[in-house]
Amino acid sequence: MDTSDEDIVFYENKGCNHCIDLSKTLNNYKKINKDLVLNNLINIIKQAKGKYNCLIGVSGGLDSSYLVYLCVQWGLNPLIVHIDNGWNTELAVSNIEKLTKYLNIDYQSFVINWNEFREIQLAFLKSSTVDLELPTDIAIAAGLYAVASKFNIKYILSASNYESEGILPLTWGYHVMKDLFYYKSIVKKFSNTKIKNVPVIGLTKEIYYKYFKKIKFLYPLNYINYNTNDVRKTLIEKVGWKDYAGKHQESTITSFWQSYVMPTKFNYDYRRATFSSQIVSGNMTRSDGLKQLELKPYNENSIIEQKNFIAKKLNITAEQLDGYLKLPPKNFKDFPNQQKIIQFIYNIYFKYIKRIN
Repeated sequence: MDTSDEDIVFYENKGCNHCIDLSKTLNNYKKINKDLVLNNLINIIKQAKGKYNCLIGVSGGLDSSYLVYLCVQWGLNPLIVHIDNGWNTELAVSNIEKLTKYLNIDYQSFVINWNEFREIQLAFLKSSTVDLELPTDIAIAAGLYAVASKFNIKYILSASNYESEGILPLTWGYHVMKDLFYYKSIVKKFSNTKIKNVPVIGLTKEIYYKYFKKIKFLYPLNYINYNTNDVRKTLIEKVGWKDYAGKHQESTITSFWQSYVMPTKFNYDYRRATFSSQIVSGNMTRSDGLKQLELKPYNENSIIEQKNFIAKKLNITAEQLDGYLKLPPKNFKDFPNQQKIIQFIYNIYFKYIKRIN
């Protein structure tokens, strides 16, 4: 990690606050019987009534694809859902098709209204914040809850896990995803679009799904020994899954934003967080990480082509896109938000859960 994160704190001979926090979390997981917890989760899910006993959102990337593969090995009957925001790569679509065909499981594509979503993303682009992906993150959560509710599915299994992505600074992207106040303030200020068809979810709606509809998010990958190299090999050999150039490269806009815009405009090299997570979890050596960081995170020869494609899809000119990218960088703190309120509520919630546990 480096000082591109304004909240980072370095300790002599001990690393930084992010690595220390992740180490503590991983050590806590080592103290529990992971196999026992995982078996209990699997048995609870199997008892769920209905056509499907769980739901998994899949992007075609490594983590979500492997979670789907594992669930079938565990004897679960998942419904696979892909939230399509219009930026899928052909490789991502191919990986999802191969996965569902090989495992013989049901698959649904939740297609977001493109015309409306394009205007929302344009608003975030014009705002010059790093949070261009926030509308997608919120739409994914809202879409998964909606599908789960429709089919009366009580368990949504997430591929998020500490070992491969346990470190991600708040200043690199606003991760309090339920801050609909911030989301709408950006859209209102930089667009005339009304959010009508694109799925959104805030704290109130999340409480409704969690406590009234009794839908729970579970994170099974935290209870296995998760080595990305072994996982990649398994998917390639068993499913015919094809690898991407890096993390979150299954989406055209995500690839462009994280690989090119974040490091060149905001000085945030996303690989630092990914590699740091893998180093702390023992899945990468620091020397290997530093060696990879010597290479640029993007291909200079393809940037112009990517810009032209993205500009055309957003219905703007390449010159307009360049103009937005040259605006002074901002983050969520520069706009109205409810971060303190939401964080306060979450702190109370987590203290309550900790006391119960």
